[in-house]
Amino acid sequence: MSSINKVLDTQIELFGVKLDNPIIPASGTFGFGYEFSEYYDINVLGSISLKGTTLEKRYGNPLPRIAECPAGLINAIGLQNPGVDAVINEEIPRLSKVYSKPVIANVGGHSFNEYTHTVAKFNDCDKVFAVELNISCPNVKGGGMAFGTNPETVETLVREIKKVSTKPIIVKLSPNVTDVTLLAKAAENGGADGLSLINTLVGMRIDLRTAKPIISVKSGGYSGPGVFPVAVNMVYKVREKTSLPIIGMGGISSASDVIEMMYAGANAVMVGSLNLVNPYGCKEIIEDLPIEMQKLGINKLTDIIGRAHNV
Repeated sequence: MSSINKVLDTQIELFGVKLDNPIIPASGTFGFGYEFSEYYDINVLGSISLKGTTLEKRYGNPLPRIAECPAGLINAIGLQNPGVDAVINEEIPRLSKVYSKPVIANVGGHSFNEYTHTVAKFNDCDKVFAVELNISCPNVKGGGMAFGTNPETVETLVREIKKVSTKPIIVKLSPNVTDVTLLAKAAENGGADGLSLINTLVGMRIDLRTAKPIISVKSGGYSGPGVFPVAVNMVYKVREKTSLPIIGMGGISSASDVIEMMYAGANAVMVGSLNLVNPYGCKEIIEDLPIEMQKLGINKLTDIIGRAHNV
């Protein structure tokens, strides 16, 4: 494999930052990263999207929060996190001891003020090179997806955040809309520097013994291999409408999935649910990527971005 790596170029670039490869563990599936250093050297990762962060500490939703389902799972964690000050002062320094590369912060909120105040806190955090706005989480009441399904709200929120942020802003889009391209254009009009999609679909499982929804808040976000074709379709459609950098996600579980997503128009990818079932998942994809590139005659990953639009 080492000889293959010398020939094939897996590097990509986001907002002027060069990443060794396009593989980024998705927010909420990789904690704050350092936990996974017990399994392997996480410096092989292109970057990391940190656990969703809010202005104040959040416990999240009551248990149970997870329900298994075919080709994936449903979660309703509810953005449990220690709050932005603890993330900056404790979690990121802990990560920096085992991971030398820049990372992406992920921010959620219940109001415009909460979003803007939380995002602004990351301005002086050198470890963070971009901020991902979670405006599309389907399992947070009074925030999350409530902001991400109305184009006017998206545009206004992003515009307000751009006034206070010195970092590139990535807007994470919801698939739970009629036309995701309208949200993408709204984010772009508001000044977004990039887009990430898709967040989870809304789903539910019911306990056959009790006839009650398994998850305490009834429904949650469905993710895993079952959503991959939906994600590819939405990335493809958004790429037709914008030239902004796109980070594609949704059920990616192999190197071939990465290439397919990049064909659809993604500049990089985030790997989510796979981390929950296989802690070595991202590492294995990174190792397999040059092998898959060789099979397909791909010498440089950046050459294939949006290839499906040009055939």
